[in-house]
Amino acid sequence: MTSLSSESYKGARDWYPEDMRVRNYIFRTWRRIVKSYGYEAYDAPLLEPIEVYAAKSGQELVNEQTYQFVDRGERRVAIRPEMTPSVSRMIAARRQEIAYPARWYNIGQYMRYERPQRGREREFWQLNCDIFGMDGALPEAEIISMGYDLMKAFGAADDMFAIRINNRQVINFMMAHYLGLDTIQAQLMIKLFDRKGKIASDAFRDQAIDIFGQEAAPTGLQKIAQLLAAKTMADLPETIRDSEAVKEIQELFTHLERAGVKNAVFDITLMRGLDYYTGTVFEFFDTHPENNRALFGGGRYDGLVSLFGADPVSAVGFAPGLTMTQLFLETHGLLPTFFSTTDIYMIVVGDSLRGAAKLAKEFRTEGVNVELDFTGRKIDKQLKTAVKKAIPYIMFIGDEELASETYPLKDTTTSNEQKLSFERVVSTVKDRRRKKTSEEDEFDVSDLA
Repeated sequence: MTSLSSESYKGARDWYPEDMRVRNYIFRTWRRIVKSYGYEAYDAPLLEPIEVYAAKSGQELVNEQTYQFVDRGERRVAIRPEMTPSVSRMIAARRQEIAYPARWYNIGQYMRYERPQRGREREFWQLNCDIFGMDGALPEAEIISMGYDLMKAFGAADDMFAIRINNRQVINFMMAHYLGLDTIQAQLMIKLFDRKGKIASDAFRDQAIDIFGQEAAPTGLQKIAQLLAAKTMADLPETIRDSEAVKEIQELFTHLERAGVKNAVFDITLMRGLDYYTGTVFEFFDTHPENNRALFGGGRYDGLVSLFGADPVSAVGFAPGLTMTQLFLETHGLLPTFFSTTDIYMIVVGDSLRGAAKLAKEFRTEGVNVELDFTGRKIDKQLKTAVKKAIPYIMFIGDEELASETYPLKDTTTSNEQKLSFERVVSTVKDRRRKKTSEEDEFDVSDLA
């Protein structure tokens, strides 16, 4: 009989306890920041009808990246590759009942069939934050400021990342009125700009020539060169600089400056690949040379709710991913030291198992997490197990400890040992836990929302 492979599915990860500690830390930090802005949790099904994504996310996503199949009811469905269409459907379903502005967040699991590489997996987790029912630059400023606060909550300094901002209205004006492209050419050029940082300059030029056509290419390439040379909005060609869309971006930068966001920059090449964006688009970029890439992004997508038969609802959102966040923290040395969610590893000395089990139950009743070793192994092996599991405290329980009701509590980090009463053990553990809350938040299914 051939043995089964122990490898996980390609593009997916196994989450061992030490990996879960990192994941829980990131999730907890996300939740803490978004809740501080008044955002509330929601969730949606893992499966959606394929047309939910076909309508607006783009054919590349539907045709090449979705895990889709026909279910037993002959319905073609997909495992969700993103959350925005689902949350838009939910808003549309209760369009008249929801209190606006609606501030919602979700931490969810997704799948896309694409080539696994550093920072990109087929199964992934991400935070989705959206604000519905507000026009103007203020909701964009809030979402971007919240992303900034997320980065700061992880310990990031301003020079570790940059926030690049553009506007789809500016892009559309630039394509039609400045570059003189028709609708099809504009779509091709937008996709080319979106790939600019991933292809060679010669390839970019040659593809741009193909889009312009040989006759229009010389003038078109000169205009693109002017665009790429613009480092600020003041550097843009006059016809673009005087547009209403540019004024919207200027207002946004004013709000961001007032909010204390100092590392936001205008980037005329930023496109954002998804088709449903209608206004401001932005991406957070890692500036470290070993991880110089987009971390996460978002933007305004006012037209998506109306696809579900409801009146239009304005919307702005963003979606940081777990893997890219972890890579950023590892690259910049920002991950803290993590311990087990178990507080005490209880080692039984002699024939005291019955009393130790009773004591362990009493600690658990007080909210202290106790792992009781009843293997009967030698004490040195039990000690090694506690250290290997990164459990912060070890407690030895024998007849003497049970009789005196004082218990030796050893800190595995410092090797300091104290003899404490039951009440002092509980308070010591809980004091430490309060200091390490962000590292010891135990994962629960409810945390996904």
